[in-house]
Amino acid sequence: MPSYRTAPRSRPGPRRRSLLAGATGVASAALLAGCSDSADSAADERPSAARRLRAAAAKDSRELLRQYDAVLAAHPSLDKRLGPLRGEVKRHAEAFEKSTDDASPSPAASGTAAGSPPKAPSPSVAPDPDAAVRDLAKAERELADRRGRTLLDAPAEEGRLLASVAAAGAAHAYLLTETENDK
Repeated sequence: MPSYRTAPRSRPGPRRRSLLAGATGVASAALLAGCSDSADSAADERPSAARRLRAAAAKDSRELLRQYDAVLAAHPSLDKRLGPLRGEVKRHAEAFEKSTDDASPSPAASGTAAGSPPKAPSPSVAPDPDAAVRDLAKAERELADRRGRTLLDAPAEEGRLLASVAAAGAAHAYLLTETENDK
């Protein structure tokens, strides 16, 4: 009976994966060391872009909150239905107003805390409660869509927050367009 020799399962010396992993690590370290100045300048720009994004998102949430308040003032009978959604919109505005860098409030938060922000005209409200709710649903949907587009270019933390709030806004729009029988 002939005897066939099989090749040894492991060859002596480093494996291909080990060499690739080592080379990748060295290349990464070289890139990081060589690009430290540009990385620092990009990091310097990112917080201000993040603050601007959060301030704009807080402003949008505050505007939506004003719309809820106007509808509730015109149609107090909708309080049970709109109150919880209004509360969520208020929490969204507060979440965006928190600073990512330190405990100091963002410009949007400090303007509301000072108690003297310029008073914008109250949003117009449809005289029919159902039409007013449809208008709120439309505003929620448009804002959720706008936030969905914005999050594509947002920094990671702000992108996650925008995605979460956009999803909540889409859910609010759905809940606002539900018929009374579905409740």
